[in-house]
Amino acid sequence: MTSFDIGLVSLAAMVVLVIGGLYVPIALMACSFAGVWAIKGSSLLASKMLGLAAYNTISSYYFGVVPLFVLMGFLVAESGIGRDAYDVANSAFRRLKGGLAVGTVGANAIFAAITGISIASAAIFTKIAVPEMVRHGYTSRFALGLVAGSSVLGMLIPPSLLLILYGVLTEQSIGDLFIAGVIPGLILAVLFALCAIAMARFMPGFTGEPHTADIPALGLSEILFKALPIALLILLVLGGIYGGLFTPVEAGAIGAIGALVLGLAKRTLDWASLWRVLVETGLVTASVCFLIIAAQMYSRMLAFSGVPAGFGNYVVDADLSITMILLAYLAVIIVMGMILDSSSILLILVPLMLPVLAPYDVDLIWFGIVTIIAVEIGLLTPPFGISVYVIKSVIEDPDVKLGDIFLGAAPFAAMMLIALALVFIFPQLATALI
Repeated sequence: MTSFDIGLVSLAAMVVLVIGGLYVPIALMACSFAGVWAIKGSSLLASKMLGLAAYNTISSYYFGVVPLFVLMGFLVAESGIGRDAYDVANSAFRRLKGGLAVGTVGANAIFAAITGISIASAAIFTKIAVPEMVRHGYTSRFALGLVAGSSVLGMLIPPSLLLILYGVLTEQSIGDLFIAGVIPGLILAVLFALCAIAMARFMPGFTGEPHTADIPALGLSEILFKALPIALLILLVLGGIYGGLFTPVEAGAIGAIGALVLGLAKRTLDWASLWRVLVETGLVTASVCFLIIAAQMYSRMLAFSGVPAGFGNYVVDADLSITMILLAYLAVIIVMGMILDSSSILLILVPLMLPVLAPYDVDLIWFGIVTIIAVEIGLLTPPFGISVYVIKSVIEDPDVKLGDIFLGAAPFAAMMLIALALVFIFPQLATALI
C-alpha cells in the first residue's frame, strides 16, 4: 500500500470508530499511531513523532486560553448571571407578542458573550426559562426548542470554545476569530428573535397562547443592579481584546478574576460552589485539551500520508470552482452533524480542507465562521443533537420526548441555515470588524 492508501484507510477507520462510540481523542490517537507506523515502518519512530506533536501542542501559548475561559464560564454560571440576564431581557421585551421568547434569546446572547459554552447555556436556561415560558402559556415543545436553538449562540458569539479550537487547528489569531464572530452572532440572535415573534403571531398552535400581563417591569435601579455587572464583565473581556489591552489568554485570566469577584460580591459563591466550579473546569479543560493534542497527532499523520495534498491535487485537476468546493464542504459538515459532535467534525474535516483551500487564497477567518455556523446546525439535528440531549437530561420529565425537542428546534435550525447563507454570500459580515 502507498502512503496515500494508508492515510485513507486510517481516516476511514477513525470515522468508523467514532461512529461506533469510541472516545474521539482515543480514536484519533490510535489511528494516527497506526497510520504513521504503517507509513514509516517503525513503531518507535511513530511514537516519537506523535510525542513531538503532543509536546508542540502543549507548549503553544494559546493552549492556556482553554482553561481560563472555561473557568470564567463556570464562575459566571454559578454566580446567577444567567438569571439576571433573563430578568433584564424579559423586562425589555415583555410588551411584544412573544416577548418572553425574545427575552430568552436575548438572555442567551448575553450569557454567550461571557461564557462561550453552549452546553452550559442549554442546561441553565432549561431550568430558568422553560418553566417560566410554560407558566405564561407557551407549549413545552416550543419552549424547549427555543432554548435548544438559542443556546448554540455560545459557540459563535465570542468567547467561544469552538473558535478557540479552530484557531489552534489553523494557527489563526483567536482574537481575530472572536471579533469576526460578533456580527454573525448578532445576526443569528436577531433571526431567532424574529422567528419567535412570527411563530407566536402566526402559529399559535405550535407556540401556545402566551400571556405576558403578569411579567413584572423592573425599575431602573433594579435593571442597573442586574445589568451593570454583566455589562462590565463583557466590556472587561471583549473590550480588552478588541482594544488591544489584553491577549486572549490574558483576557481569559482577567475575566475569570472578574467573574470570581462578581460572584463573591453577589454572595452567590460559597466553598461548595467554588469546588464544583474547579472540578467542572478541570473535567472540561482536560477533555478539550486532550482533543486538541489528538487533533495535532491526526494532522501530522495526514501530512505524512499525503492525503490532504492528494485531495488538493484532485480538486485542482477536476477544475472545480471554489464556490462548488465550499458548498460541498458545508453540506458534508451538516450531514456529519447528524452523527458526530461539533469538535469531532472540526478535527476530522478542517485538516483535510486546509491544503485544498491553499491555492484559492481563501480568508481562513471567514472560513472559520462559516464552518462554525454549519457545525452548530448539527447541535440541533437528529439523531445526535448534543444540545437537545443536554436539555432532555436536565428537564427530567418523562412526558417530554426527544422528538418533541427536535421538532421545537427545527425552525431555529432553519434560521441558522439562513445565517449561514448570509455569511457565505457576504463575507464582509465576518471580516468587517477585523
